[in-house]
Amino acid sequence: MGSTQSLRVAVIGAGPRGLSVLDRLLSHRRASEDRRPLTVELVDPFNPGPGHVWRTGQSRLFLMNTPALFPTVVPAGDTVRDLLPSPEGLSFNQWRELMSARGHAAEGLPAGDQAELAALGAADFPSRPLYGRYLEWMFEQLKKTAAEDGVELVHRRTEALSVTRAPDGRLVVELEAQQVLAADAVVLAIGHLPALLSPEQARLQDAAERHHLTYLPPAVPADVDFSRLPVGEPVLIRGLGLNFFDVMAAVTIGRGGRFVATGQPAGRALRYEPSGREPQLIAASRRGTPYRAKARLDSYVPRSVRLRWLTREAAQAFKADGLQPGFDHDLWPLLHRDAVWAYYSTLARVAGDELNGTPQEFLEQLEAALHLPGPEWDAAKEAVLDRYVPSGRRTNLEGLAQPLGRRPFSGPQELDDAVLAYLEDDAAGSAAGEDDPLKMLIGALNAGRSLLKSVVADGGLAEASWLAELRGWFEPLVEGLASGPPPERIEQLAALVRAGLVHFVGPDPRFDVDEARGVFTASSPWVGTEYAARTLMEAMMPPNRVDRSVSPLLAGLIRDGLARPKVMMSADGTPVVTPGLDVTLPPYRSVSVSGEPVPNLYVLGLQLSSVQWGTAIAAEAGSSAAEGSRTLRDADDIAAAVLRGIGFGTREDAGMPAVPAGT
Repeated sequence: MGSTQSLRVAVIGAGPRGLSVLDRLLSHRRASEDRRPLTVELVDPFNPGPGHVWRTGQSRLFLMNTPALFPTVVPAGDTVRDLLPSPEGLSFNQWRELMSARGHAAEGLPAGDQAELAALGAADFPSRPLYGRYLEWMFEQLKKTAAEDGVELVHRRTEALSVTRAPDGRLVVELEAQQVLAADAVVLAIGHLPALLSPEQARLQDAAERHHLTYLPPAVPADVDFSRLPVGEPVLIRGLGLNFFDVMAAVTIGRGGRFVATGQPAGRALRYEPSGREPQLIAASRRGTPYRAKARLDSYVPRSVRLRWLTREAAQAFKADGLQPGFDHDLWPLLHRDAVWAYYSTLARVAGDELNGTPQEFLEQLEAALHLPGPEWDAAKEAVLDRYVPSGRRTNLEGLAQPLGRRPFSGPQELDDAVLAYLEDDAAGSAAGEDDPLKMLIGALNAGRSLLKSVVADGGLAEASWLAELRGWFEPLVEGLASGPPPERIEQLAALVRAGLVHFVGPDPRFDVDEARGVFTASSPWVGTEYAARTLMEAMMPPNRVDRSVSPLLAGLIRDGLARPKVMMSADGTPVVTPGLDVTLPPYRSVSVSGEPVPNLYVLGLQLSSVQWGTAIAAEAGSSAAEGSRTLRDADDIAAAVLRGIGFGTREDAGMPAVPAGT
């Protein structure tokens, strides 16, 4: 190739993952001796960095569910031992410290950002617009780096409608307004996409149109018009995950209500003073309770938690022996031991006087039981617990998956009281931090989740086990325990329940339409009470399923054969269409309808959900590139392959046929 030949890369999606790709492209180009002209085109209708989800104009009431010390979009801290350093390597927390040190003149930040930064610590939970400000700042720094290095960086504020292959081998990106972009490589970093409603949701939406009701489908919270939730009227809310707490904040604090400190212990630390403009929220989820809150910690994984059984060496031993593990049979027994140890070792430390024996004796016998091989360990563990631990101090993971139990309630008041007790107990546990046994059990599960992400990626788990075990039961369990909101949200919800502004439907809810009355209804088989309302809101994101996406880009790629959903085989040999795209091993080229890799078309992020687990979780600052910062490693692999594949290296290195490069 000629030394003056220009090379062009299109990154579709300029949110956090697109930003990571840009950072990695600049880093690898800096490390290369090749100085041919390079153009990087970012295609996104929203500002580069924040993108759609993290845009800076959204309400400051919307919080992240990770503390400031956690997220990053570039290698920072110890991660630089695994990856090329970033030209602008600041994690969110490092940026927070830099902005705070510069005071009120910091980079011309708006007053709201300055005030939030002044009160924000490393262990606190930032607002989403503040995180968006960090992403915006990072883009500006990378833009300066690109200019210094002679890389042309272009932001096209528009939607990408399709990607096709031209006769000369280049990829052609069709943009809105009949614009066309020819690129030597394309990276799909497209994040959350709109999706078709489920048949039940479509039925509810149709009923809303017929009866002049209000139905709000799944959506990114910043896109929702919360003014549509009526003052003083009941509103049915499906979902008690993270989106629910955005709804809760928007219609309480966002409408002038106030949470006031009571001076009482955690769990009853707040009372709510209403503005009179609130709706009455009737909330439902499969469990019947919200996700558990994060613990108050000064680290992401509790400092007292160390995985002793599910170690990297133990988890990788299966692959070294030429085995493909199953989750239930091989991996879960290891992590289960770690969760048990985290709970009971904390219990022995903080409440040893309640044990039937000394804490040292108890822990010695428990450890011996947990080290037994095969299935023997579980029965031996139970025998030790029977001898030493009072029944009121025992825990079991099945119970955590069903916090309200599988029992009937006499009516809505008994149910509300049970959920309130759950909330108060959870808030107290979060406040105790490292001294709460249950939060330490959850901390062990969270630590194991990070390791499992790397172990099960890219075919590291049998497909039937992936479908029925990891994704079938473990993912809902660990999401409900370890992916919950900031602790103040649970404290606030408890105050709203006491104020009579939030009620609960109960487990296994059913939503329907009473055609005669022209209203939505919600009920639980465990309670027997039916709630009715003229407004129903889905407090959840659009489903991350490529086969249900209504994105013209993704639908077109599948229709034209440049991409396909990944199909796995269940235990009975039935093919199952999974949520994500079919891709090669890293650097994740799209697989065509014929089963062949598509040269120079790469995938990063949520659409990798069928070869990776936990794709929505951000990169963890300072963690291993193989585990907590896996997203950065994926971006790094893609950037390296892109530059090799379009001429910054050999075509043989890139593992693809040569295609002409051009502008």
